[in-house]
Amino acid sequence: MTHLSRRHALAAGLGFGAAAFGGTGASARPLIALPDDLVNSDAATITAISTPSAVVAMTFDDGPHPTHTPRLLDMLRERGIRATFYLIGNRVVQYPAIARRIAEEGHEIGNHSWSHPFLDRMGDGAVIREIDQTTNAIFQITGRPPVTFRPPYGAFSRRQRTWLHGNRTLPTILWSVDPQDWRRPGSNVVARRILQNTRQGGIILSHDIHRGTIDAMPQTLDGLTGRGLTFVTVSQILGWPLWQSRNFRRVVQTG
Repeated sequence: MTHLSRRHALAAGLGFGAAAFGGTGASARPLIALPDDLVNSDAATITAISTPSAVVAMTFDDGPHPTHTPRLLDMLRERGIRATFYLIGNRVVQYPAIARRIAEEGHEIGNHSWSHPFLDRMGDGAVIREIDQTTNAIFQITGRPPVTFRPPYGAFSRRQRTWLHGNRTLPTILWSVDPQDWRRPGSNVVARRILQNTRQGGIILSHDIHRGTIDAMPQTLDGLTGRGLTFVTVSQILGWPLWQSRNFRRVVQTG
């Protein structure tokens, strides 16, 4: 399928790569060049960060899920781990209590569009409506807007990424580790892929809508911790303040 080849072209199976996010407190700098249209020193696009300390960012896409997400949150709370959740806007509205819990327990919420479409096939007006509607929903439920964006399927052109950064100051967050958990290969495979490919400064892609992914998390989280890695949110790995500590004015985007 087209969207799968596009998605994996962005990661290219390299496991660890980056477009730099210059000037952050994380002392970001390019790691290796990725294929396709990713470039070094592009503040609009992040795949990984070169960090001065042994940190990684665990991210979960496509929620909230009514049963899997609460179970995952329990696991994270037991371990004192913060993660970043890229939530779909219409699911935030459907499960507001779970979205609120994510924020209240110290995790970051990012924008993952309203309906999970192929944004690279859409015009700018439709794209910004998808993003703004999600931002407003997250703000209404949690009291704070998302400060980063992840496109569904990773399908977002360089022009779109630059345009979004210029118009909404939202960097596009991709990933350096993709266990392909959406293929549902089984929890042991998901855990092994993450453990084998994660390096310091990595951004790990996963999905909290799949039971196998949640089943993989105890082994994954404990394994990475055992290697001396500490989990931080995407904002933290960028060198920004913790999402919950930032002061936001009311945000209502209209396109």
